[in-house]
Amino acid sequence: MAIGSGSRPNRRRGALLALDPTGAVSGAARGLDLSAMLVPLGAAFAEANVEGAVVVEDELRLFQRGNTQHPDNAIIRYPFAAAIDLVTGRRSAALRPMTIDSFDLGHVDGVPLCFTDAAALPGGDMVFSAVAEDTDDAFNDGACVGAAIGIVGNDGRLRFVRRLDRPYKIEGIHAELDGNRLDLLAVTDADDPDVAAALYSATIAI
Repeated sequence: MAIGSGSRPNRRRGALLALDPTGAVSGAARGLDLSAMLVPLGAAFAEANVEGAVVVEDELRLFQRGNTQHPDNAIIRYPFAAAIDLVTGRRSAALRPMTIDSFDLGHVDGVPLCFTDAAALPGGDMVFSAVAEDTDDAFNDGACVGAAIGIVGNDGRLRFVRRLDRPYKIEGIHAELDGNRLDLLAVTDADDPDVAAALYSATIAI
């Protein structure tokens, strides 16, 4: 399932894609209206801007991305069963969060690091990517002055944030845990349609 950011009315939609036994997309995508879940976020944030989603046990968790004016990084938790009811059309009433946990990820040159994506690990911990993008709203791009990768525990506590040596604007992340080694794939966004996204790999000892 792909989820819109919720930052504008036309970004409150999503898409559902079926997968075959090998994990490849099978058939056409089905459009979703996720307003019942994304509109209520306006009561919690000055600007809703969902940029990551994971399923952990019986919860759907969305990652709210802040900006320089409203550095509202947060993890928003919903009952997974209720989210499925919304996706399948069995529910139309507003879906409000169970909890919202706020996070301060630090700053780079005065610009806050803000969530850009996340991936779930076994046991419920979550790997996230974050960038320090010098913009004061959820729509306009700005200079990326820093980037980081970190982990939030299943208990909602920030375990660590590690700044990258270079300010790659990572907006997609995948993680696999092998013992104490975390294998990562990260995708960048150049904010330029003429520049291809880059795929990076990395390994972190945790």
